[in-house]
Amino acid sequence: LGLTEPTSGVARICGYNSTREPLKVKRISGYVPERVGFYEDLTAVYNLTYTARLNGFSTEFTTKKISEVLGTVGLSEVAEREVGTYSRGMKQRLAIADILIKMPKVAFLDEPTSGIDPEGVVEMLDLISGIAKEQKMTVVLSSHQLAHVQRICGRVGIISKGRMVVEGPLDQLGREALAGGQFMIEVQLTEITSDIMDCIKKIDGVATVERSGDLLLIGCNTDLRPQIARAIVEADGLLVQMKIQSYALED
Repeated sequence: LGLTEPTSGVARICGYNSTREPLKVKRISGYVPERVGFYEDLTAVYNLTYTARLNGFSTEFTTKKISEVLGTVGLSEVAEREVGTYSRGMKQRLAIADILIKMPKVAFLDEPTSGIDPEGVVEMLDLISGIAKEQKMTVVLSSHQLAHVQRICGRVGIISKGRMVVEGPLDQLGREALAGGQFMIEVQLTEITSDIMDCIKKIDGVATVERSGDLLLIGCNTDLRPQIARAIVEADGLLVQMKIQSYALED
């Protein structure tokens, strides 16, 4: 985004080189810093009007778009209040409205829930998730709050010492890091017998079958739940529940 110069490597946003084509990148992207800054003695409408004019939008478009984005972030009723009277959560909402003015393809949000009360955090996460889906926009979220990341992100990347260590869907990362790349399927039965375990072990693709209390933990190279359920029934077992083991970022 032109905020700092890279020491090495290349970053591309929608195919554009961020160093050689910074203006093209800025036209299609938006950025919300951890601490947002607005003219606090001006209203939300005036602040957004300033942004729209900087982007060269017409007065007619600006008026319509500001009304739309303020409605999207839930600030329509306080649109004519000075921003200095806003809470931190309201300012974060206004910052999201600010980037929506130019309809970006990609939005970068730096710690968007920092300093917001628990209820505001839930509302902010729902807002971000909803905007990403409705606007068909890619949102890159930077956060140390792992539970927040897990709640709304479809893909996760972990950066250590300036390098991307791992990246991908959370379930995939969990399988690779904690289960050796396998699907781990949890099965609860009314009674676990050796016959049931033997039948499951014979299924093609099943690598391990272990007992853990009243559960069976089955390691597979793919999702074999239909085959496992069939084997349990054939061994006269009664299935209570079966699910693929989920993973948390804290794991």
